[in-house]
Amino acid sequence: MPTDAPPSPLRILVFGAALRAESANARLASLVARLVSDTGATVDLAAMRDFDMPLYDGDVETAEGLPNGALALRDRLEQSDAFVISSPEYNGSIPGLLKNAIDWVSRVQPQPFKTKHAMLVSASPSLVGGNRGLWALRVPLEHLGTRVYPDMFSLPNAYQAFAEDGTLADPGLQQRLTETVSAFLSLVEADVRYVCLERRWYEFLGDRTEAAITQRAEE
Repeated sequence: MPTDAPPSPLRILVFGAALRAESANARLASLVARLVSDTGATVDLAAMRDFDMPLYDGDVETAEGLPNGALALRDRLEQSDAFVISSPEYNGSIPGLLKNAIDWVSRVQPQPFKTKHAMLVSASPSLVGGNRGLWALRVPLEHLGTRVYPDMFSLPNAYQAFAEDGTLADPGLQQRLTETVSAFLSLVEADVRYVCLERRWYEFLGDRTEAAITQRAEE
């Protein structure tokens, strides 16, 4: 008797939003990628250097279109069911490099951030672990329609936080990160596999039209 084929694995894009190869956020991104892979999902582990692009300039966009780095990020977002960003905190906010990438990709139609699920994590030598930067990062992503997972993970004292095998030296933090990743993937799977309601998203509360194209990077 024929049976239904098992569903394909979830596809999760994970990237660290710092350029430095040995940054704490690159290490945290690698750890998250390992935890995602342990669940059976397919991981696309990337680095910000994979998405090199100039500062956003409307004149450059008009003359030359989107740069290759922005198109590469668009492609990898579109190929994924969800994404995870491990972002450093610069002066209490988002790294300019990451915000610039979001601004460029926001020019793509249809919008690749829209309705994607995202999980935000950070690592910092500070005692707050980069948490302030994650709150700032939620703003542009949610504006673009990303479904940002409520639970964020911030790793303090990051330069001393990793064990030799790449896991977190503190068992409690390792368990919390593992549980957060697992819960996030359960939500993504429920949305991808079992969604039964029409998806709707509006640019502003009260807006009931989706026809207008918002010039997001220049608002």
